[in-house]
Amino acid sequence: MKRGKNTKDRQISRSLIARLNRDAEQIAWRFGLNYRSIEPERANVKSRFGICYEDGVIRIRLRHAVSRKPLRYSSLVSTLCHELAHLRHFNHGVRFRAFNMELLEFAREQGIYRPGRRGSNSEDALVGEQREAPQAETTAASGRRRDDQRPVQLSLF
Repeated sequence: MKRGKNTKDRQISRSLIARLNRDAEQIAWRFGLNYRSIEPERANVKSRFGICYEDGVIRIRLRHAVSRKPLRYSSLVSTLCHELAHLRHFNHGVRFRAFNMELLEFAREQGIYRPGRRGSNSEDALVGEQREAPQAETTAASGRRRDDQRPVQLSLF
């Protein structure tokens, strides 16, 4: 029984990393960033969600530290963008934060980053999820488009 669960966990991890790699390629290409690889963080790491090394290796924690459930894909993309931003600014200064927001906004426009989306746990949204163009809202009074550009706090799982 346990062997089947471990096999499923490995499949989920491989699928998440493959999807993150596809999305990272798109984001990195758009911003002229070069990274070496996107890898899962070791299971025993509990103090961070991701890390970027000077050699371009990015590691992302895929599971909650306590429950071991897969994190929401939007949380993983948020971490991915944070680590990609370190490729240009290897600190957490003002320019880093502005660039990180720029990466997140691009990912949102491309349908990669969807914060606050319910029912999209990483396990059930792994393969074949269709990306829809974000729908612009209109205000009833003016009939004008309203694009919500404010950051949204993430739910982790």
